[in-house]
Amino acid sequence: MTSNKPYNPDPHAHPGLAAIALLEAGKAVLAFLAAAGLEISGPAPLRNIINALIHRAGGDPENGAFSSLLGMITPDTVHLGAAVLVGYGLLRALEAWGLWRAKAWASWLGCISAALYLPLDFYAIVKHPGWASWLLLAVNLLVVWVLARDLGKRHKR
Repeated sequence: MTSNKPYNPDPHAHPGLAAIALLEAGKAVLAFLAAAGLEISGPAPLRNIINALIHRAGGDPENGAFSSLLGMITPDTVHLGAAVLVGYGLLRALEAWGLWRAKAWASWLGCISAALYLPLDFYAIVKHPGWASWLLLAVNLLVVWVLARDLGKRHKR
């Protein structure tokens, strides 16, 4: 059933867009915090965490690929990781701003980026079935549906 009401670009008329904008803003904040944490802590804590994960998985951090992985964690790679996180945070913040303002480009960006995660969500369900994997898939499917629906309404205008 289609509505004869004209499309309203007011973001408050679209609570789904506002909710997704807040979700994306939260991702941006987390990315910025993670980048700051990397820069403040440096490579040593990251090496310790990865070392503990290798031990927990039953690997040997002193030999083979794990040794190479630990050797790659340097101040330069930590700076690179922090820069990537800042870039990701800026992208999410830009998307959040655009969705909050009900911009079509932001709906496109959000729809495409959420859809790119779907294969990973399905893989996570296969490898680690559980409520968290299913919840993540459901959220991403809902985001794609809301944004695709918004784009469809804009196209019909």
